[in-house]
Formats: sequence, C-alpha cells, structure tokens
Amino acid sequence: MKIIIINGPNLNLLGKREPEIYGSTTFEEYFDILKKKYATVELFYFQSNIEGELLNKLHEIGFEYDGIILNAGAYTHTSIAIADAVKGIETPVIEVHISNVHAREEFRNKSYLAKSAKGVICGFGLQSYNLAIQSFL
Repeated sequence: MKIIIINGPNLNLLGKREPEIYGSTTFEEYFDILKKKYATVELFYFQSNIEGELLNKLHEIGFEYDGIILNAGAYTHTSIAIADAVKGIETPVIEVHISNVHAREEFRNKSYLAKSAKGVICGFGLQSYNLAIQSFL
C-alpha cells in the first residue's frame, strides 16, 4: 500500500505555530512515528505553501497511489482549483485537519474539498493523520 500525506500552507510551522491549537510536535517528528507504526505501508510526505505546487503534486500522484491524506490548510476554504484537482484524480483523498475547524472562525466551516473527498477527519490533533491512514487499511 502506497499513501502520501500532503500538507498545505503554514503546516511547515507545526511545533512552533500556535501550539495551543496545533501542539508542540513538528510534523517531521510525527511523520517518523507514523513510518515506524506503519512499517509495512509505503508512506510519503509532501508540504508546500504554494497552491500550484499542491496542484502539481495531486496531478502527479493522483493515479498511482492507494491513498492521499490532504491537509490543504487555509486552501481548504478558498481553493476551487484544489477541489477540482481532488475531483479529477482517481486516488481516494481523505481531508484532514488538526483542529476542529467547525469550532473555530466561521470561514473555516466551509470546505471546497469535502464534497470530492472520501471522508473528512478533524479535531483529533496530529492523530487525525493516524485515523486517516487507518481508514485506508
């Protein structure tokens, strides 16, 4: 099984940015834990703050992986282009958020991606990624 985690804008700051919301663990530290836990799964990771790079990555891998875990960050609430990319690929996508976006600012309640995603997981901290991996197994 081949799964990729794609993180969008500002998620490179995990461990530093708003630890009261996102925790104090970097994503790289957590990804190492996931790789050990799921040693029989081919896990990959990609992060970009640039919308076009996220689109290119979805197009590149969207027909050859078994699963995509996508935390598009703020692009979740603004990017029709990323929503169209998710709709246009064959690989199933799980939309993931670290915080409970429905308990935050009102603009975070709208997801352009959810309609085309296999499912949405939010509010479980970094464990949201673990739950998404489990959903593919």
